[in-house]
Amino acid sequence: MSGLLTALDLTDTGARTSEDIFTGPSQWMPQGRVFGGQVLAQALVAAQRTIAEDRSVHSMHGYFLRPGDVNLPITFSVDRIHDGRSFSTRRTQAYQDGVPILSAIASFQDDDEGLDHQIDMPTDLPDPESLPTTAEVLAAFDHPVARYWASERPFDMRYVTSPIFLGVEGGKVAHQAVWLKSVGPMPDDMNLHRAALAYASDYSILESIMRRHGLAWVTPGIKVASLDHAMWWHRDARVDEWLLYVQESPNAIGGRGLSQGRIYDRAGRLIASVAQEGMVRRPR
Repeated sequence: MSGLLTALDLTDTGARTSEDIFTGPSQWMPQGRVFGGQVLAQALVAAQRTIAEDRSVHSMHGYFLRPGDVNLPITFSVDRIHDGRSFSTRRTQAYQDGVPILSAIASFQDDDEGLDHQIDMPTDLPDPESLPTTAEVLAAFDHPVARYWASERPFDMRYVTSPIFLGVEGGKVAHQAVWLKSVGPMPDDMNLHRAALAYASDYSILESIMRRHGLAWVTPGIKVASLDHAMWWHRDARVDEWLLYVQESPNAIGGRGLSQGRIYDRAGRLIASVAQEGMVRRPR
């Protein structure tokens, strides 16, 4: 948790061009590349720093342009594109070594009353307390990636069906569900909870594509990378309480796959919706 909170605590450099400039650290990852969810969440935090307190994010669309290096800090530039009567729009670019690794646009809105409906949460799924932790699933494997997944991520993730770390059990289906929550308490800052939810939303979103084709993370030669990420925040929720992440893939073609997700709290409220296209290339 300390690593996550440190990563999201960006530094205002005091530098100003036509944009606001912030810097942030990179979290260690076993393969040396910056986790996409981290830079996405940091880009949101940077944009939030330029928004009035009474406006909160409702949507964000980002493109992952280059892999980031965990050994380097990240610079974020925020362009205050528009401030209207009800909405504000910000563009955030994330840079390392002077080149962009992420480009994102986020929109913020005043609280407002309006129409209210949602797709219902699935009701036939087991509670998270009855499911094994990732640490329990990977306890027998002494490998840097397994150790990271098991005990070094800031989120506890429990798969309703078995995870696809080491193999794909059961049928080749294009859907899955995962319970998640932070491993420790978060500050009472809803902007941080929104950013942390963006962070966690990138963990498993492409797995519905892989599950459909029987591909596990340890498949020799498999190449998986996020290309873009879209997210809509519907209702506020704390990420240090259990959330259900329901994911499904409607399509894969051309070395790319699309996955969509819905995030619910335990009361059944739809908290957020997610869509991501990723590169998924299987060995030939």
